[in-house]
Amino acid sequence: MHLYAWALVASLLLPAAFASGPVYVGLDAEFGHKTSTSAQAVQQGMQVAIDEINRAGGVLGGRKLALVTRDNRSVTAIGVDNLRELAALPDLVAVFGGKYSPIYIEALPVAHELGVPLLDPWGSADGIIDHAFRPSFSYRLSLKDSWAGPAFLRFAKKQHKATRVGVLLPNTAWGRSNQAALDKAAPDAGVAIMAHRWYNWGAPSLPDQYGELRATGALAIIFVGNEVEGALLAREIASLPAAQRLPVVSHWGVTGGDFAKLAGASLHQIDFAVIQTYSFVGDDSPTARRVLAALRRDFGIDGAEQVKSPVGVAHAYDLTHLLAKAVNRAGSTDRRRVREALEQLGPHEGLVRRYARPFSPERHEALTADQVFFARYLADDRLVPITARARP
Repeated sequence: MHLYAWALVASLLLPAAFASGPVYVGLDAEFGHKTSTSAQAVQQGMQVAIDEINRAGGVLGGRKLALVTRDNRSVTAIGVDNLRELAALPDLVAVFGGKYSPIYIEALPVAHELGVPLLDPWGSADGIIDHAFRPSFSYRLSLKDSWAGPAFLRFAKKQHKATRVGVLLPNTAWGRSNQAALDKAAPDAGVAIMAHRWYNWGAPSLPDQYGELRATGALAIIFVGNEVEGALLAREIASLPAAQRLPVVSHWGVTGGDFAKLAGASLHQIDFAVIQTYSFVGDDSPTARRVLAALRRDFGIDGAEQVKSPVGVAHAYDLTHLLAKAVNRAGSTDRRRVREALEQLGPHEGLVRRYARPFSPERHEALTADQVFFARYLADDRLVPITARARP
């Protein structure tokens, strides 16, 4: 009887001990891209949130969250392989991505095949969420190109009186997503798109495309690209006579890397504005103060204007907290239950905004179009708002 009692106690304790290990969250991003800062920003936001969650008791009655990272080096095939590798880890509940929309798009079939939630704190291509997979395992807390397109046009018209614009796009899924959004929004915005010009990643120069767009009579350029191409464009425009320098309204890919450093003094010789959804600058909320204190303590980031790729930090921070709530609501690390729980979350007071209901079965977008504003780079690589940011 005595042996039986000990066996019974052991059988009751074993599951609890087995379930006491970490709950893993994956991050696959472009750490190996030499000019990128976005992967590091997403990691910082996730880690600050994970530390807060763990100090408050973790998830599932005391289990710690732990971050597992992979480097896709901005290569789609590597990103898809990394997703499969991360999904094979026991007790991994979701995988976050980096800034490259094409990697998300190509990863969608794998995420749905394996049943792993794919969480997006940066990529903006519509197709990351707007797809035919059901039930959907992709969730976004970030900008959407369908919101960016109208905002670009409104800003160009209001700020620069530009009723005619030219559009410069990468030949990728992200570029095509923006083309569709801009073309759809132009009639309602009262702005004529004079022409589109395309470029490939790694293009050595862009003056031909820029010159062709200017020759159409465009009064501003809508630019979609990342830091390398953005800096190239900035330097080439700055090299022209002042009368030939059109203002540029840019997507936020440039803020995901060392854009200001690559552009150098040229950036301050042209008018270059970039879309954003969040800034630490001017946010004096308790959450912002707490996150900035953690960034200073853990990453040596000294103040709001020194945060690199701020949307990556902020979005990843909020999205990690939402995931933790979903894991607790699911009551397990079962990914399908976590996916369902994300759709059922209640209100959450986040860094970026207050989320009345972050997601629903019909809506896997945590942000809305009214979150959009524009910013510009000042000296010392400081990115500051130039239009009011929303905090619904």
